[in-house]
Amino acid sequence: MGGKRVGLRELSRRAMREEITEAATALFAERGFEATTVDDIAAAVGMSQRSVFRYFATKEEIVLGHFGLVVDDMPAALRARPADEPVWTSLRRVFDMLVARAEAPVHRMVFETPALLAGYLQKLHQTQDAVVTGLRERAASAGAPYAPDDPTPRALAGAAFGCLVAAQHSWIASGGKGSFAGALDRAMGAVGPRG
Repeated sequence: MGGKRVGLRELSRRAMREEITEAATALFAERGFEATTVDDIAAAVGMSQRSVFRYFATKEEIVLGHFGLVVDDMPAALRARPADEPVWTSLRRVFDMLVARAEAPVHRMVFETPALLAGYLQKLHQTQDAVVTGLRERAASAGAPYAPDDPTPRALAGAAFGCLVAAQHSWIASGGKGSFAGALDRAMGAVGPRG
């Protein structure tokens, strides 16, 4: 039984956040982000506006919750990758968590709404910092730690997250045609190791 156990209260909280996020996403797709109110979202899940605000501080956070539940788990996913796997491959596999939840309308809404995009990029930046820490820990565990001033782990994480955002832009521009995974593979293949 390795790993941290999640309590029943946290599981219930996550389930409720997921339910609110799904209802909000459907409303945003139908009515648009600006036209959808928190009261509309609350009514869709059968709770009060005040109850919705117990789970999300803002309407923007509800949309970003679609991504937040995934990106928060990326550092742990990196730690779970095989130690002998090439770092670039591990980073690509970590992004599979986001690929599994990719929905073109949600991506488009985030990338076309300045407040949402700013929040999303901030969340990615925080996650990227955690991934850098994970890369440092991974190297140290392998007996080849990075020097404190070595830019390599930050450069690797920055390049990978840059590819993630580039793939999102590309996929949105295509109207969500093809797979997001394919767009991500092309972006990461453009800058990753050859051969």
